[in-house]
Amino acid sequence: METKNKNLIPQILIIAVFVVGLVLIYRVAPPLRQGFAGQAPLSPITTEAVENSSLDGSTILTINPEQGRRIEEKVFPEEIVLPVRWGDLGYQMAQAGVIDKQKFEELYESRGGLSVEEKKLLEGLSNGNLVITQENSGYVLNLLWAFGLGNKNPVLEEGPMVTYDGGEAGLSAEALAKAGRFASTGGWTLAKGGAMDHYSKHSFVVLTTQQQAKVEHMAKNIYRPCCGNSTYFPDCNHGMAMLGLLELLAANGVSEGEMYKIALQVNSYWFPQTYLTLAKYFEMKGVSWDKVDAKEVLGFDFSSASGYQKILTEITPANVSGGGSCGA
Repeated sequence: METKNKNLIPQILIIAVFVVGLVLIYRVAPPLRQGFAGQAPLSPITTEAVENSSLDGSTILTINPEQGRRIEEKVFPEEIVLPVRWGDLGYQMAQAGVIDKQKFEELYESRGGLSVEEKKLLEGLSNGNLVITQENSGYVLNLLWAFGLGNKNPVLEEGPMVTYDGGEAGLSAEALAKAGRFASTGGWTLAKGGAMDHYSKHSFVVLTTQQQAKVEHMAKNIYRPCCGNSTYFPDCNHGMAMLGLLELLAANGVSEGEMYKIALQVNSYWFPQTYLTLAKYFEMKGVSWDKVDAKEVLGFDFSSASGYQKILTEITPANVSGGGSCGA
């Protein structure tokens, strides 16, 4: 019996070594990566990704240049033709004084002057659909900034611009003084008189009750990477311009889903590094940029300053310049 037990010892040792080996392999091997929201495996583009270690030792994903070029084409189309007829809005704003034409032209004279098409947007009486390109995105931003500031709207009169400190809604002298302290108001120096002389004063475009409700609902869901506020609190030029854009889209009967898609395209022109980085992030999670949920991407988790900073813990920012300035 003793001899039989001795013969079992080598077998037990072999089994023990095998079990220990399995445990070590399980503990050392990295876990399988999951797709976006844990729903699907990563797309082929991710399998070619390069892994870099961040300063804290975590893994940051990057992609190769060829993949980056393909993504850029999706994020930055050659142009965006908005379903909005600009008509004579530029002319109206100049006549009303929201835009001081002389100041405006002097600003752009120092930048090489206005192109023929840009002059038409400022002076023309029968412009067609508004077209945004990478080249004119800053110019259109300023036009929409002026429009958002000057067009009469409850968001400006009853929203956080005047109630952020618990004050009452309305356009009292006190409310206007508070609203005039922000970059979107105090920073607009291209008006006749002061910016607050035109704050929510002109009925360039009048919305129906339903259209206004849509604008307010969407404004609360659309953020911008330069701060933590939504478009409903348009305290910088990008927020005020986006408010103006939403008003124009709603007035032209554009659906909510299409409005979100357009807002994302326009924000991508205004914040190129942010949205190119986000596009790469989503691609690595198995979601092509042309398939993302625009409402989700424009929300707090991705498009606010703090939300975007969290994304940067997982991916290196794209190497692209331009956009992002909160001044004219």
